[in-house]
Amino acid sequence: MTLNKTLRIVTLAAFIGGVFVISAQERPAPTPKNPPLFKGDKPKKDDGMRVLSGVVRDAGDILVDSAVVKVKDTKTLSIRSYITKADGAFSFQGLSVGVDYELKAETKDGAASDVKILSVFDNRREPVINLKIEAKK
Repeated sequence: MTLNKTLRIVTLAAFIGGVFVISAQERPAPTPKNPPLFKGDKPKKDDGMRVLSGVVRDAGDILVDSAVVKVKDTKTLSIRSYITKADGAFSFQGLSVGVDYELKAETKDGAASDVKILSVFDNRREPVINLKIEAKK
């Protein structure tokens, strides 16, 4: 092994019967981290996932309690849902960046929002999409 690839540590173990016993250990030297491409660049956490959040409001801009917010994966057609609390907020975590999602909110009385799309071309990791529930037609 070359000297620049390993780090040698020598320790004095004991003085036994007039002889010094010396032990040596070898550990790999730490590998240097890749420098940033540009000054000031920070490493990015790229896990391929994003978090979608927002609030649900009614036609009078009042936050909606107990609205069912559904997000549909347009690739697999799977649906995840969330029931809002008094603050009208919702959040969906672990959404893939490589998939389009359809987002819609509904109330118990059948009123619903328009369908909104979270596109693969939207490169935000934490997009915010607010929904407005229109009166039942």
